[in-house]
Amino acid sequence: MHPDLSLVKELQQLDHRIGELTREIAYLPKHIAEIESRLESHQKKLQADRAALTANGKERKRLEDDIKVHDEKASRLKDQMHEASTNEQYRAFQHEIDYVQGEIRKLEDRILDRMGEAETLEQNVKSAEAALKQEAAEVEGEKRDAERRTEVDRAELAQAQRRRAEMVASLSPAVLQNYERIRKHRGGLAVSVARDGRCTACNVILRLPIYQKVRSNEEVIECDACGRILCYEPAEEAPKEIDECTPQTADPLR
Repeated sequence: MHPDLSLVKELQQLDHRIGELTREIAYLPKHIAEIESRLESHQKKLQADRAALTANGKERKRLEDDIKVHDEKASRLKDQMHEASTNEQYRAFQHEIDYVQGEIRKLEDRILDRMGEAETLEQNVKSAEAALKQEAAEVEGEKRDAERRTEVDRAELAQAQRRRAEMVASLSPAVLQNYERIRKHRGGLAVSVARDGRCTACNVILRLPIYQKVRSNEEVIECDACGRILCYEPAEEAPKEIDECTPQTADPLR
């Protein structure tokens, strides 16, 4: 195989890996920021529930104090009613007592409503506290994993960049220039496998004389249709799942 052809095949795989590592290094801090943001939003929700529970308790206390005031007023009215000298005065006192007792019942109903709300809020607070404790531990674990992964990625990236510099220095300048140009305009895929008379990147049938030259792998030849550098691989020797010259998609958090 032509030395430059062999190098650009390896260079493409290396560039793909460099791209994976670069994206992953950039992704991990964003991922951590996202999960920390979710944790913070859950913490704020818990704080809001706690504040609501506290406000609920204060309102119930205020309502209970209002009931005491109304009870005292009703008691005074009953005492005064016994001193009424006419039926009209007696009925007036009774009417006012009935009104006050009606207000007391309204206050008691509101207290019952607040007690129901408090029960729900207490359950929410307890559940949120337990969930937040677990979530905070998970976030810390992911942060540690991300830091370790970033350290490993940076070391591998530095090694890959050193290897790339060595390969670039060994390539013919014209081939390197073409490789960089094609990679820039073809989504990072500058080298394509030629198989069964076709360029597997664009699926265009190659002219027979060109394909015969490509089959020898002794020249650096570009596809007439897509312009990619062609390397020949017989079908029986090709990888079953992924072409040797085709970049793969990485899992950012594998």
